[in-house]
Order: sequence, then C-alpha cells, then structure tokens
Amino acid sequence: MSMFCYQCQETAKGSGCTLKGVCGKSDTVANLQDLLVYTAKGVSFFAHIATETNVECAEADRYVFDAMFITITNANFDDARIIEKIKEGLQIRNALRLQLLDKGIELPTDLPAQATWTGESDEQLLARSLLVSILNESNEDIRSLKELLVYGIKGMAAYTEHANNLGYINKAIFAF
Repeated sequence: MSMFCYQCQETAKGSGCTLKGVCGKSDTVANLQDLLVYTAKGVSFFAHIATETNVECAEADRYVFDAMFITITNANFDDARIIEKIKEGLQIRNALRLQLLDKGIELPTDLPAQATWTGESDEQLLARSLLVSILNESNEDIRSLKELLVYGIKGMAAYTEHANNLGYINKAIFAF
C-alpha cells in the first residue's frame, strides 16, 4: 500500500484510497499530508506547554491551523508547498522549544516522536512521510478516535481560516 486516505466520500470502495486518490491525490501528496499533520502535532505539543505557562505562541497556533487547513479534502495537492510547510513547522517547533527552555520551563523527558523528529532535505521528508501513516496505529478503536479529533480540528481550521480572513480572531479556539 503506497498511501491511505479515507477523508472524503469518494474513497475507493468506501474504505479508503490506497494507490491513488479517486479525487486525483497522489500517494506522495497523501503521505506528505500525513507528515504535515504529524508535524503540526509536534508544534502543538510545545504550544500547549507554552499556553499553560503563559508563554506567547501565536506563530505556533497560526501554523497548526494553517497546516491543518492545507490538509482538508481536495484543498492542496502541491507537494512542494506541503514540504515547505513541513519545514516551516520544524523551525517553529524547534524555536518554541528553545524559547520555553530559555524561560526556564522544564520540559518532559519523554517527548513524543512528533516533538523530536528531524529532517532537512526534501528526500528526508519524503522518506519520513512513509513512516507516519495513520495506519501505524494498530488498534482500530484508538486510531478512529484519534482521526475523529484530527478531522474535527481540520473543520475548526477551515472555519477559523475564513473568520481570520474577515478579521475575527479568538484565542480560545487556538487553545483547544
């Protein structure tokens, strides 16, 4: 299986696209979108700590919603743009981590992989994208619950993007 995507009603046989999306999404884009969500989870890890300790993290908040918006159904199939966004996320994540440490905030010693993985070249990111499929969670119940949250956040990101474009910003939404 070169990809797995089941986020729209058009999925192959109603169970998910595994070679190429019925919508035209390539396996590369599907895998990079998974890595973008994975990266956003790493940024969110440190943004949550920042919020809890009253450290400003507006750039991280905005990044997470932008990243999630990119992955909504049929919104962006530009692998170069997705790679660019992943690299941006790694920079934001690492900068926020350092900012927290500089402020003397103690971080957990058992950081999740999303908060620590590295990659610089496009090739490294493409290779990593093959390792973060949503199917890596073997327990179907846990996988389903995780994905339910991800799709809910994608929906929030879409509405937040449009509201922000109209000048409405609510920090409570980012804190979610």
